[in-house]
Amino acid sequence: MIETLSKGVAQRLMNEYGKYRMPFFFLIDYQQEASVVLPMQDIDPLELQYNFHGLSNIEEFKPQPADFSFEAFPVSFDHYQKGFDLVQQHLLAGNSFLTNLTFPTPIDTNLGLEDIFIHSQAPYKLYWHNHFVVFSPEIFVRIKQGIISSYPMKGTIDARLPNARERLLSDLKEKAEHATIVDLIRNDLSMVATKVSVDSYRYLDKLQTSRGSLLQTSSRISGQLDQNYHEQLGDIVFRLLPAGSISGAPKPKTVAIIQEAEAYNRGYYTGVFGHFDGTNLDSAVAIRFVEQQDSGLVYKSGGGITALSRVKEEYEELIQKVYLPIAQRKNGYANTTPAFGKHPA
Repeated sequence: MIETLSKGVAQRLMNEYGKYRMPFFFLIDYQQEASVVLPMQDIDPLELQYNFHGLSNIEEFKPQPADFSFEAFPVSFDHYQKGFDLVQQHLLAGNSFLTNLTFPTPIDTNLGLEDIFIHSQAPYKLYWHNHFVVFSPEIFVRIKQGIISSYPMKGTIDARLPNARERLLSDLKEKAEHATIVDLIRNDLSMVATKVSVDSYRYLDKLQTSRGSLLQTSSRISGQLDQNYHEQLGDIVFRLLPAGSISGAPKPKTVAIIQEAEAYNRGYYTGVFGHFDGTNLDSAVAIRFVEQQDSGLVYKSGGGITALSRVKEEYEELIQKVYLPIAQRKNGYANTTPAFGKHPA
């Protein structure tokens, strides 16, 4: 049975393990109320499975199903618009410059959480038995040789659209959203590091999904940590939470707006997870997230809202991010295009 920890206990454990250079795993929920911190050697793969760029605690071999079904039941447009309009009121009042708005989407699939973990393709994957699976493309922070780096991912477009690259890079709303998040992350890193700089700005990543490809823009921001940074890993990580890309700016007020507009518990969705190998730290933002609830499986997704946002486009982005990153094959996975149905009453 995995024990969850309060913020203070988790923070102290991370500092302690880091001080003694003990490799450990960490998982922190969005509200920072139920963290998991475990020495890597103590992780039971029957309860928790991970894959960080190929570093995994299981053999990911399992016969692939000849087919899989995937149907999504997004929140209604009217329901989404109520949350969107509330966020816009705060944006226009100057209470926030960027607010990340998310909603849960019930899904129906013949794949279990562990199946999704094994067959999905993503740089960061985590499966907690009977709880959730996450297959994230987004780095939270990396620490290597005393350099801390963050890679905020903001701006998405269907890669199949004509001139998708040019449309994404020239979109005024996407430009404003990305500039805001880069400024926020730069300020965040300045709280824990010196010599903070933007090393790469708005480069493109291509993500494969079960419905085709997505283009997303990212940036790289880095800074220099103190020599004894490994003794302060818990302090560093918790100081940066919640992640700027899934909250907004300014953080404290925006987090309050999110709670009012979403009216549901994000849980571990949009939290962070990662590991320390005794020298370096690698971590991801817990997006692309499927959760087991009493009523069935629920996919949580969303996007950043600015004063320039258009409600229909933001609603479509929320739906577009409901996918399984399982590549199509000639012989198998015949039904990889999800159906979208009416949200159940």
